[in-house]
Amino acid sequence: MESTHHTHPLIVIGAGAAGLMTAIHAGRGGVQGVLALDGSRAIGIKILVAGGGRCNVTHHSVHERDFAGSTPASIRRVLNRFTATHCVQFFADLGVELKQEDTGKLFPVTDDAHTVLDALLRAARQAGVQLRHPQRVQNVQVLPSGEFQIHSDGTVLRADRVVLATGGRSLPKSGSDGAGLAIATSLGHSLTPHMIPSLVPLLLHEGHWLRSLSGVSAPVELKIVSGQGKRLHSCRGAMLCTHFGISGPVTLDISRHWTLHQAQDASSRLQANFLPDMTEESVDRWLLAGTGRTVLSRLRESFPDRLAKGLLAEAAIDADATTQGIDRTLRRELVRTLTALELPVVGDRGFIHAEATAGGVPLKEIHLETMESRVHRGLYVVGEILDVDGRIGGFNFQWAWSSGFVAGTAVAKRVAESRA
Repeated sequence: MESTHHTHPLIVIGAGAAGLMTAIHAGRGGVQGVLALDGSRAIGIKILVAGGGRCNVTHHSVHERDFAGSTPASIRRVLNRFTATHCVQFFADLGVELKQEDTGKLFPVTDDAHTVLDALLRAARQAGVQLRHPQRVQNVQVLPSGEFQIHSDGTVLRADRVVLATGGRSLPKSGSDGAGLAIATSLGHSLTPHMIPSLVPLLLHEGHWLRSLSGVSAPVELKIVSGQGKRLHSCRGAMLCTHFGISGPVTLDISRHWTLHQAQDASSRLQANFLPDMTEESVDRWLLAGTGRTVLSRLRESFPDRLAKGLLAEAAIDADATTQGIDRTLRRELVRTLTALELPVVGDRGFIHAEATAGGVPLKEIHLETMESRVHRGLYVVGEILDVDGRIGGFNFQWAWSSGFVAGTAVAKRVAESRA
């Protein structure tokens, strides 16, 4: 086994969004000899695949309420140190201009994620960061001297400070396969009781009619209700029907909440409201207002043809029937189908298809003004490995930028103080 007695001032484990951000700001702050290790053959896979290959860098408006996991107050403390406005300026300084879309998402004007990754790698080189990959870290030990000893692919490295930026378990082909979580626990950190996919498509049971509408999309409200009918959580947005179930922004946003509520109460249910801006009474009046018209033609005003036919079939209503020609009982069943369609979810597509991880190292174990571990001095934890996950729209990247900035600048300050 190759061994080196040279001690690096900082080793960053994981060179994704959070790791690169940490390394850049540590290097810019005067830390010489920053070493970043990444186990993937290709750096920045999550950056390159995000936003359909365009990379949704952040959102124009970021608040702690856009995240789940640790307490909002804790999340806010980190976000406020490096806001979306700071993010836009940071990338502008790197030569990456961002544009805002109607959804509030910010993308590079090139619509190419390589623009973002190339700028980050260039900034890292300019900050003096040495990047090694593929070099996978097997374990990290704390020596009696307080230094860290890192075992990595047959090499033993030493560092004064270590940053865990390994990601969680989502999209394991990118390198975030949970190994970093094991390192964190080996160093004395705990993990949340749950560790589940977030921003992940959901599976409907085989044969469900929505699975036959693959490619059809509609704006809906998805809501989780308890066995007693109490609303537990809801999200609005576009739902996409797929050959396996449902996807689209609203599905991804509610997925982690659905899984957790199911674990707590198996009788909870997921429902879809296809007319979220209307009450049951106003939907009933809307149907009746289509005097002399078929129910299908009425529904076609608001839904794609295939979805309209599917909703009618689910309510057992003849597509050729007029709105006045169906009795009140059938009409009420149609209203229920339109506003509270039960979705028999049987699971999700797992970490392989998830965009984020729900769960991780609790923020209460981290000094939030520096991202330094409360367990070991000199150990920093950033990004998705922490118990913070955002909704779709660039929020998870913003958490990576913010936490990485806080850690990188804190390390630089600590190193400067040690030299004074």
